Amino acid sequence: MPALNICLASDFFYPNTGGVEAHLYSLSQCLLRRGHKVIIITHAYGKRTGVRYLSDGLKVYYIPGLVIYNQATLPTVFGNFPIFRYIFIREQIQVIHGHGSLSPFCHEAILHARTMGLKACFTDHSLFGFADTGSIITNKMLKFTLSDIDHVICVSHTSKENTVLRAALNPLNVSAIPNAIVGSLLKPDPTAADPEWITIVVACRLVYRKGIDLLVAIIPRICHQYPRVKFIIGGDGPRRIDLEQMRESYVLQDRVELLGAVQAADIHKLLVRGNIFLNTSLTEAFCIGIVEAACCGLLVVTTKVGGVPEVLPEHIIKFAAPEEDDLVRAVSLAIETVHVRDQRPELDPFVLHETVKRMYSWMDVAVRTERVYYSIMKVEAPPLIERLRRYYGCGQWAGKLFCILAAIDFLLYLFLEWAFPRQNIEIAPRFDHKRYVEKAVWRH
Repeated sequence: MPALNICLASDFFYPNTGGVEAHLYSLSQCLLRRGHKVIIITHAYGKRTGVRYLSDGLKVYYIPGLVIYNQATLPTVFGNFPIFRYIFIREQIQVIHGHGSLSPFCHEAILHARTMGLKACFTDHSLFGFADTGSIITNKMLKFTLSDIDHVICVSHTSKENTVLRAALNPLNVSAIPNAIVGSLLKPDPTAADPEWITIVVACRLVYRKGIDLLVAIIPRICHQYPRVKFIIGGDGPRRIDLEQMRESYVLQDRVELLGAVQAADIHKLLVRGNIFLNTSLTEAFCIGIVEAACCGLLVVTTKVGGVPEVLPEHIIKFAAPEEDDLVRAVSLAIETVHVRDQRPELDPFVLHETVKRMYSWMDVAVRTERVYYSIMKVEAPPLIERLRRYYGCGQWAGKLFCILAAIDFLLYLFLEWAFPRQNIEIAPRFDHKRYVEKAVWRH
């Protein structure tokens, strides 16, 4: 099959840390190794602006944008069209792949790509409700974007069901492709854990959605019930102050360690210090953290929400309802299991590592995503009248508004084609990935 020119677009990318950021980087690296040309478009992070090159010749465009909340930029609808068009033409992009329902860059890139007649697909990484104001606005924006899309990817079957309902999609046009891990970098290290303690590790953003209120409630109870248990908490966020207050109130400074933000390169060092990994999320589409922890040989305790039950085999993971009492029960059961772990060969850290490593591979994710790209390349781009018909079906008032936005975007595209002819845009040279790899091997 021919190599493709692919653009991944999202507000969320390095140096910010998170699941979407790791997904973009790992997927792009594997697609590069499979011979495709891959670029990433995201917003500027502080002084990190312009064009940067990462490993294996991955080109990243950091475009200036006004960040308004949680690294998401202010939606401009048409404001970024000139620079997006310039990049798409200069890099000869064929497929636009947007990531994240809450990313304005993702939605704008897909809208402009469809106006230019390019192929587009979208990956949803989160679950959303249907009743609160934020979810209603997000779902309507998602409906606008996905009304004219070639294909949609979700990270779990639960996420697929959620996205199909939110955007009123045809389930046949939605695929479930999970996240993955680099198993070779997540090997168990039994010598790293303190033998005098049973250590419970928590690694997540300290926000309400991650169940930090539940964590604050159960830590004092677990510490009182088990004198030889301690907690190591990695992550930062607005709810960190609640953990600090809890630690002060119950005098648990020697048993609750707050590390703050943890770099992606240091996650392995954090995980191998523990015996149990605890996830208290209230909603989760996939939760890559529990996969990384299991690959490092930890037992996993997690709330049974969203797509989490699909992720790991039952003997590795212990589920609890997102309630204080049930979480205490599940953690207690995991602590008792740690005491008899030597008698259960299937729970040996290295056995767990091999099991999880075989289950999740980024190259497998890249191959499955590549199939999506090739399938949408066979579909002809719809004419403007068909696009307007799709937008019109988004609602009595929203449909008319969406049609107006799409029409303005098309007129702006015609103006840009006249004012800045594409033949005057210099084509970027293709990075010779094969030669880069050969030189790297020779130097090594």
